Amino acid sequence: MRLFLLTIISVLATSVQVQAETQHSAVEDYPPDVKPIIEQRCMVCHGCYDAPCQLKMDDWIGLNRGASKDKVYDGSRLLTANMTRLYEDALTEPEWRAKGFYPVLERKHISQSVLYKMLALKEKYPLPTEGVLPDKFDFSLNRKQSCPKPNQYGLYNQNRPYQGMPFGFPGVNPDQMATLASWLNGGAEGVKVAPRPAAELKYVAQWEAFFNGPGLKQQLMSRYIYEHLFIGNLYFDHLDQQSGWYKLVRSRTAPGQPIDIIASRRPYDDPGVKEFYYRLQLRQTTILDKRHMPYVLNPARQQRWQQLFLDKDYTVNALPAYKARKDANPFVTFEQLPVDTRYKFMLDEAHFTIMGFIKGPVCRGQVALNVIDDHFWVAFMKPNNLDPDQQAKFLAQVSGDLRIPRPKGGLVVTLLQWGQYGDAQKKYLAAEAKKIAETVDQGVLDVNLDLVWNGGPERNPNASLTVFRHGDSASVVKGLVGQQPKTMWFIDYSLLERIHYLLVAGFDVYGNVGHQLESRLYMDFLRMEGEQNFLLFLPKDQRAKLRDYWYRGAEQHVKEFIASPATARYQRDSDINYKTDNPKRELMGMLEKHITGSRNHRYQIDTQHLGRLMQTQGAFFSYLPEVAFVQVLEKSGRSRNYSLLHNRGHSNNAQIFDEQKRMLPTEDTLTVVDGFIGAYPNMFFQITEAQLEGFSQAIKAMANPDDYTRLVERYGVRRTAPWFWKLSDEFFSSYKKSQPQEAGLFDLNRYQNR
Repeated sequence: MRLFLLTIISVLATSVQVQAETQHSAVEDYPPDVKPIIEQRCMVCHGCYDAPCQLKMDDWIGLNRGASKDKVYDGSRLLTANMTRLYEDALTEPEWRAKGFYPVLERKHISQSVLYKMLALKEKYPLPTEGVLPDKFDFSLNRKQSCPKPNQYGLYNQNRPYQGMPFGFPGVNPDQMATLASWLNGGAEGVKVAPRPAAELKYVAQWEAFFNGPGLKQQLMSRYIYEHLFIGNLYFDHLDQQSGWYKLVRSRTAPGQPIDIIASRRPYDDPGVKEFYYRLQLRQTTILDKRHMPYVLNPARQQRWQQLFLDKDYTVNALPAYKARKDANPFVTFEQLPVDTRYKFMLDEAHFTIMGFIKGPVCRGQVALNVIDDHFWVAFMKPNNLDPDQQAKFLAQVSGDLRIPRPKGGLVVTLLQWGQYGDAQKKYLAAEAKKIAETVDQGVLDVNLDLVWNGGPERNPNASLTVFRHGDSASVVKGLVGQQPKTMWFIDYSLLERIHYLLVAGFDVYGNVGHQLESRLYMDFLRMEGEQNFLLFLPKDQRAKLRDYWYRGAEQHVKEFIASPATARYQRDSDINYKTDNPKRELMGMLEKHITGSRNHRYQIDTQHLGRLMQTQGAFFSYLPEVAFVQVLEKSGRSRNYSLLHNRGHSNNAQIFDEQKRMLPTEDTLTVVDGFIGAYPNMFFQITEAQLEGFSQAIKAMANPDDYTRLVERYGVRRTAPWFWKLSDEFFSSYKKSQPQEAGLFDLNRYQNR
C-alpha cells in the first residue's frame, strides 16, 4: 500500500492542487497593513522560547494562543516542564487554554483586550526622550515577569504606568496605533494565506516522494536526514520568486493529506505508530535571526544525496528499532550507513551543522555556551577512510565510550559523573590514538595539512568557520574571521556527530536543570577533544605549554584529565616543518592559505580607524557590550554598518559556575566586521565619517564604567532616543537587502539601559 501511494504521489500533475489545499487549509497570518508593525515593534522582543510571558507574536497563531505565567527558562526547575511548542503540542485555542494560556485579545470589546491596553498605556505614559531609564525598569533576562490576565490588568496599570508596550522603548507612532486599534476593534482576526505557487508545490511533492521512498536504504537515509534537519528552515532556491519556509516533520498521514504531526520531545524518539511519513510543513512564522537556520533544497542537493546515500554499494538488512532515550546512540542506530556518507552529509553544510549547536533548539544558552571561548576558529578533518574515526568497524567497537549521556532526572551533577564521562572519553581517545599510530607507522598517513579538509574540488565555503560567543548567545559564520584567536578546534566525524546529538537533537529546553547542567558537563570533553585535535598539528614539545595556557586555574580533576597520557591523543611529532618560534600563529596562517574561502571578504572592513581596534587587547574593551551595531553616516549621504564583537578573555572554560572570577579583562579583544554578526544587539552607535577616529580613540581610552557611559552619551542611541525605531528599522532593512535568505529580525531583549 505504501509503495502504491507514493507512486501516485510522484505523479505531480495530479497532486499539486491537493498539496495546495492541505498545506494551507488552516494557515492564517496578520493582515498586510498590520504585519510590519507587529514585526518591527513587537516581535523584536516577543519571539522564540524567551518571549516574555510566552507571548510569541512571530506568528498570528501565537498571538491568538495568548500568554502564560509559566517560564520556559527556569534555572530552578526540578521537574521537566510542560512543552508548549507552537504547531506541535497543541493546535486549537481550547487546547492552549487547557495548558494554562490565557487570551490577550478580546474579540468583542477592544477596551478589554490586554494587548490594546498595553499599547494605550504607553501612549498615555510615554517614556522620556533622553537619558537613562530609572532602575524600576528591570531589563535583566531573569527578571520577575508580570503577566496580567484580563481581570488583573487594573493592578498592573496602577503599579507600572510607564511600562506599557513596547516595554522600555518608544511607543508606536500615531498612524501605527490607529492601524492596530482598527484591527483590534475588528476582532484582530487573521487572514487566510494564499496558496504557494504551483511550481513550489510541485517541488514539495517531489521532495516528499524522495523522503518516503519504499526501500530500506531510503527509509534509513530519511531517518538520518530528519534527525539532522528537523531544526532547519528549508527552502527552494531555484524558483522564479522567493520560496516559502518549510520544516521537515514526521506525520501520521501520507503526502496528499493534511499533516498530522508527531510531536515527540526529541527527533529520535519512538514515533508511537507503525507507519509514518516525512513531510514538509509550511511555516508562516516570521523569520527571527536568533532561531533562523536556512537550508536549501534543490535538484543539486537531491542528486548529491542520491549519490551519497542511495547509489553507494552497501546493504541495509533491517531498520534499527527506536530505543529508549537512555540507549539512543547514533553510532549504533546508523551503523549500516557508510561513515563517509554521514560525514560528507554534515560537511556539505558544516555551517548549518555547527549553527545547530550555536543557535540550536534554544534562545538562551548560558549553561551550554559558557563551555566555549568568546572567539575561536573551526576546521575539519578531511574525509579519509584511513582515519579510524571514519571507519564504521572502529566506531562500532568503541560506541559504548561514545554514547551521549542521557540525564537520569536528578538535580545534582557530581564530580563522580564527571569522572565517569572522563573515563569513557579516555578509553575512546586511547583507542583512536593507537589506531592512528598504527596507520602512521605503516607510512600511509602523515600528520600535516593533508589531513585538513580544504573544501575539496567544489571549493566548499563551509570548510572553515568562526564562532563568537556573546554571553548567553553566540554566532557562527563561514570563514576564519577576525584576528587570530586564542584557540581553534579541529573536528572529525564522531566529534561532529556527538556535538549534534548532545546539544541539538538531544537537548531539551523544557528539561530540568539537571539535564541542562549534565549537557554542559559533557560538552567539556567535546571542547577539549576539538582542542586536542588542533594540538596534534603542532610540534610535540609545544603542545603541553599551549594546553596549560588554555587551562590556567582549572580545577584539579580537569588538570589531571588533560594531562593524562590517554588524552594526549597521539605522541608522535607533527610532520609540518615550522620555521618560526610561534608555531601556533604559523599554523593558523598556513590554514588561512590552505582552506578555500577562509578569509571571508564579506566581513572585511574598509576603515583603518576601526581596523586598528583589532590589533590590540586590553581592559578598555571590557566595558563594551557583547554586540554593538555601528552606523557610519558618510559624506555622500550613504551609510555603512559594522558590528563590534567583544571577546572576553578567560583563564579557562572548564568550570560551570563563577565565570566572573575566571575573566581576564586585560586579555579582552574586539573584532570589527562589515555588516551584521549577532542576533541580540546590546547597543546601537550612530556616528559620522568624520567621527570615526574620535570614536575609536574614545574606546581605547576607557578606564572605568563612567567612560563607557560618556561614550554612549556622545555616540550611542539609548532606548529613549526618539529616532531609536528608525535606526533599528534601517539596520534590519540593510541586513535583509544584503543577505535575503539568512536575515531575520534582531532581538532587542538584551538592549542596554546605559
